[in-house]
Amino acid sequence: MTNTKRRRISAALAAGGLLPAALSEAAGDAFAGSAAPAHPVQPQTLSFDPNGWIPNNQRLPVLVYRSAVPLSGGDPAALFEQAFARNGWPPQWRNGIYDFHHFHPATHEVLGFAGGSARLVLGGPAPIGREVRVKAGDVVVLPAGTGHCKLEASADFLVVGAYPPDEDIGISRVGLSAAQLHAMQQVLFPASDPLTGRDGPLAKLWRAA
Repeated sequence: MTNTKRRRISAALAAGGLLPAALSEAAGDAFAGSAAPAHPVQPQTLSFDPNGWIPNNQRLPVLVYRSAVPLSGGDPAALFEQAFARNGWPPQWRNGIYDFHHFHPATHEVLGFAGGSARLVLGGPAPIGREVRVKAGDVVVLPAGTGHCKLEASADFLVVGAYPPDEDIGISRVGLSAAQLHAMQQVLFPASDPLTGRDGPLAKLWRAA
């Protein structure tokens, strides 16, 4: 990643109140040695049509993994960071989710729910958007362009955000031009499922889309 892109990401995180992932040295050492889940969770898929200024993604569905990460220890967020990093989705922040509709036009995103619970809206406002309840242990993968926002959350709600390497993680709250929409549709296909690697459900479900 270039220094310019690192500065742009840092500025975007600071402006949005998103904190860099606090990876402990022990967590880093565990990346290579942590085993994948013995019984990988098969995700629910959600698809959304364009919704006003929110493009959503007509080719790739949202993936919702329920109770995908067994939580333990005093730092459950580190378990998500370990899994994401191990499978090629470098973790970028720990925080919450914005309470306004937005999307990422230039990257796919994985959200790991490390604490509490929340009501989210995916796909933009109703009637196209859909309310989704999440709780600690769940994981959601959002393809580029997918609208999302938080309706409400418990006081202990904690999210780990991660992205494929070297992508621009900036958000948009306005519609895209034709050229920007074309660029969104060309966002690189991720190399692996963020939980279970190259042979995980993401690869199968997205390649079949």
